[in-house]
Amino acid sequence: MDHQKNFDRDQPKEKEFVEKLIKLNRTAKVVKGGRRYSFSALTIVGDKKGKVGFGFGKANDVTEAIRKSVDKAKRNMVTVPLKNGTIPHEIQAEYKSSSVLLKPACSGTGIIAGGPVRAVLEAAGATDVMSKSLGSNTSVNVVRATFEAVKGLMNAGEVAKNRSKTLKDLWG
Repeated sequence: MDHQKNFDRDQPKEKEFVEKLIKLNRTAKVVKGGRRYSFSALTIVGDKKGKVGFGFGKANDVTEAIRKSVDKAKRNMVTVPLKNGTIPHEIQAEYKSSSVLLKPACSGTGIIAGGPVRAVLEAAGATDVMSKSLGSNTSVNVVRATFEAVKGLMNAGEVAKNRSKTLKDLWG
């Protein structure tokens, strides 16, 4: 008698995360019958509300490598303390020989950053940040350096709590 459709199942669910492919690499292994190709993928996943993660996946098929990297990215998400679309303070972090400098910017500036850093900040939901990538420009290392910087960011409330003061005491 009840012929109503289940609308939750019929309508396509809107994706909760934004997925960005940073780098897709093909490697060849020479075997008896010719070349055997394998692929590695580096992806960034974010919800544009302050959570972002990265993943690196390898497989013999492109789609499988991308799927693996997206799964890994969803598993290691970090929270970026954003306020009015920018970061709370300037920070520099490095991973191996790659170094990334992130600076807060006033609204209307936009994201001034190169490839991998821009993707991380956009996926996190930042709208106004300046950055400079120093040292090695290997995509994987630049992304890891950016995540080191993001992990090191502290918001004012956190700093006040660590010093066991109120925000009013901190700002004067």
